Amino acid sequence: MKALTPSEKRDAVQHMVSEHRLSVKRSCSALRLSRAAYYKPRVDWVEKDRPVVDELNALVQTHHRWGFWKCYDRMRFTGRPWNHKRVLRVYRGMKLNLPRRTKKRIPYRERQPLVVTAAPKQVWSVDFMSDALYCGRGFRTFNVLDEGVREALAIEIDTSLPSQRVVRVLERIKQDRGLPLAIRLDNGPEFIAQELAD
Repeated sequence: MKALTPSEKRDAVQHMVSEHRLSVKRSCSALRLSRAAYYKPRVDWVEKDRPVVDELNALVQTHHRWGFWKCYDRMRFTGRPWNHKRVLRVYRGMKLNLPRRTKKRIPYRERQPLVVTAAPKQVWSVDFMSDALYCGRGFRTFNVLDEGVREALAIEIDTSLPSQRVVRVLERIKQDRGLPLAIRLDNGPEFIAQELAD
């Protein structure tokens, strides 16, 4: 059986007094609620803590991935006088401690047509393919194609092809063939590495 909150205990005491004609003293002692807590006027915490609620709403709306301590530190930095216990009570009361579902915003990208000119050294395509040997061991191939003349400039095969290896293959093709006007690639982990960007 779950424990009753003070508000629920007050309602139970009122029910016992009105329906079962028990005294307030006996009802409070049966529910282990002090009479001072029973007679204390009810205060809506949302109205009492309205400035904290408004501040938290503003922070969460602009920084929806921030947790409690990040919000609290920002509030203290901007000069708010509330201590962490009060802010945490309001934070939990607003159910901000529960995970919030947010839409993933995909950055807008301009659509560009895939134009292929029938001339060499205009655009190279680079990508990876993977397969497995008969024994089950996987391997990958790094392919560099000249789109204009449909020529494979390099096919590097190994079980592991880190970004240093990709750079080495591209440097070798650069010495043999020169550089194209553009390289077309995706956002694979090998292509977004810092070494390849450098």
